[in-house]
Amino acid sequence: MKKAVIRHTTVCLATTVVLCTSSILNTKAISFTGETGVAGIELSLDDNNTARNVVSDSEVVNVLAARALNQETTTEDQGETKEDTSSEVKEDTTKEDSQEEEKEEEPVSEYANVGISIAPTYVNVRKKANTDSEIMGKLYKGCAATILETKGDWVKIKSGNVKGYIKSEYLAIGFDAEELVEKYGTKIATVTTTTLKVREKKSVDSKTLTLIPEGESYVVLKEYDEWVKVSIDGGSEDSEDDGVVGYVSKEYVDITVEFETAISIEEEQAKLKAEEEARKAEEEQAARLQREQEEQRQQSSNNNSSSNNNSNSNSSNSNSSNKSNSSNSNNSKNSGSSSNSSETQVVKGSGTGSDIANYALKFVGNPYVYGGTSLTKGADCSGFVMSVYKSFGYSLPRTSSAQAGAGVAVDLSALQPGDLVFYTGGSGHINHVAIYIGGGRVVHASNPRSGIKTSSVNYRSPYCARRIVR
Repeated sequence: MKKAVIRHTTVCLATTVVLCTSSILNTKAISFTGETGVAGIELSLDDNNTARNVVSDSEVVNVLAARALNQETTTEDQGETKEDTSSEVKEDTTKEDSQEEEKEEEPVSEYANVGISIAPTYVNVRKKANTDSEIMGKLYKGCAATILETKGDWVKIKSGNVKGYIKSEYLAIGFDAEELVEKYGTKIATVTTTTLKVREKKSVDSKTLTLIPEGESYVVLKEYDEWVKVSIDGGSEDSEDDGVVGYVSKEYVDITVEFETAISIEEEQAKLKAEEEARKAEEEQAARLQREQEEQRQQSSNNNSSSNNNSNSNSSNSNSSNKSNSSNSNNSKNSGSSSNSSETQVVKGSGTGSDIANYALKFVGNPYVYGGTSLTKGADCSGFVMSVYKSFGYSLPRTSSAQAGAGVAVDLSALQPGDLVFYTGGSGHINHVAIYIGGGRVVHASNPRSGIKTSSVNYRSPYCARRIVR
């Protein structure tokens, strides 16, 4: 595993300064020694002249010649010393530069302080660095954490709302973590402008598929120099009935990489509680619907029975012939047959639009599963809508495009809770449906990343709306 390299540039610079200063000091010392030597000769001459009254011309010439020779020799020595010193400084500086270059060549991972779990399923996050310590949460395989410090074989991490210790052997860190980014990370594009057009192709002249608002985030399928290919509502190139795939300008989005994070013990308990409540809500609504349908059947049966009794009474009091009586008897049988037939007819749905919207909200947070219809185990957009309405006795088609033909049309400016809101991919082909819950928001099975969630009704351009409950 490669480690991060910390460059000690400051220390190297200080060493260079010390070397250069020493060279300058040595040079000055040499120069100063030469000047002292010449001054000594001159002083000696002055003293000798003072001591001796007669000095021959030849002696003077000899002394001056010696003086000149001494200055030349001193100057040459001085030059050699300077050259040697300069060479030493140059050699030391070159060595420092070479060491600096070697250090700069060692790369540093941008994930040096990030760890991705490689545990078989999950690893417990402990309060302290030992296996007997309290469990604070769980870091599942593929989830990421920020590394705060290392303590022997243990690493202190923060992931989501969980902070604690796990053994380093369960984490891929640095360059090892980078190799897992494509596998466990999800690139997300967040809109940074008021309204952004999603294009059919990588061109501003291309057809607009839909409009998306500021602050909304979408899964990135591919990055280009100036464009980003995004998926909206689980859109894929393999299915036209599943969201939208299009291009947005890179200039108007922020791109980040998202990972799943650890779940705390409290969060895990809350999640299990929510799942249990959703399961109970589904069971209770199924039991409620069964009671209501039974009451409807009983009421229908009573009405038919009352009608038959009236028919029989009129027949017994009639003064018509036996043939007429026989005819009335046959009519009475036919009426009874109609009664049996009415019990097999489809029972009308129950509940108000608000009842349906509030019921749908009980399943927020549950998973998105393409082709699924389970409110608890996973559903896609139309499967979610179909199952919610089925819980109230309404029978809707399976796909969003077919559901757009149910009920009656309603203007998008007059939406009421329970209304269905439909979206297209820009070609007029409906490929997503949501349930309006009021306050300008909808609940829908969005995509595998976010599951069943609530959004603004205008999180992408709505196409039309239908009202099922009247």
